[in-house]
Amino acid sequence: MNRWNKFSAETEQRLFTAIDEDDIADEHVSLPDTINLQCTEENIRANYGLCLQYWEDGFTRAELLRLVLKQLRNGGLSKQERMQYKYIRSRYKHLRFALRLYSRKHKAPLWFAKTTVFLGRFQDAFKNKNQEHINFYGKLLRVYLSIPVWMLVRYSLRHIRMESVKDFIAYRQQQMRDLQTLIAKPQLTGREFHDVRKIISQQVSYYDTLRSIDPANHEAQQVSRFLAAINGIMGDKHDDMVADDLAGVKAYSDPAPLDADLRQRLELLLARYPL
Repeated sequence: MNRWNKFSAETEQRLFTAIDEDDIADEHVSLPDTINLQCTEENIRANYGLCLQYWEDGFTRAELLRLVLKQLRNGGLSKQERMQYKYIRSRYKHLRFALRLYSRKHKAPLWFAKTTVFLGRFQDAFKNKNQEHINFYGKLLRVYLSIPVWMLVRYSLRHIRMESVKDFIAYRQQQMRDLQTLIAKPQLTGREFHDVRKIISQQVSYYDTLRSIDPANHEAQQVSRFLAAINGIMGDKHDDMVADDLAGVKAYSDPAPLDADLRQRLELLLARYPL
């Protein structure tokens, strides 16, 4: 069954707003006493369907390719074009989270996954004015955004087998156990810190989608905002870690303790998450 529900423009806009707020740290939001993990097959299908629609409706292949080619040819996107690129990339990332969460394989199809990675590397390259990487990833993206690849990717995304409710819940619980293992360490390397953030980002994407479909779901709203606060704090910290590494102040691979506030939030999440 490969037909997906069609959602309203208002629902898509709610998702856009939720994702756009995911790096904003709301200091005062808390969690329900116990996070309810239950859902239905309809929830899983609807969530994936909205994420797919959000990706399909948000831009055209030609628009994205034009941005890539412009950056390649004359080395400069305007501020507005950079923002457009950022938002397109965020649609890729949100759909990649959806594929990891809801698909039976818990991973994105290869061509889509690679495109998402290359879009990120290309963005890093033009942000940091790294011409060698701009050329390298730009040329790769020209191939990955060609019509044959685009059609293959679109087809694969519309023919994804969804995970069962039982295994979807088990997958999310395993993510939390992985998080538990990571933060049990007194200090984390840059990569481990990034792994923690990836788990949080994926979880927040689930609740963002859930609350966009059902704005009356107050628990989804609450958990989403709590996770977004963690995401925001970790995003700022990760930027500092990368900057320190580039400046030679502190190597990315050097272990460092988690900030007390961040650790407290992560521990509260684990305490409220049924494992």
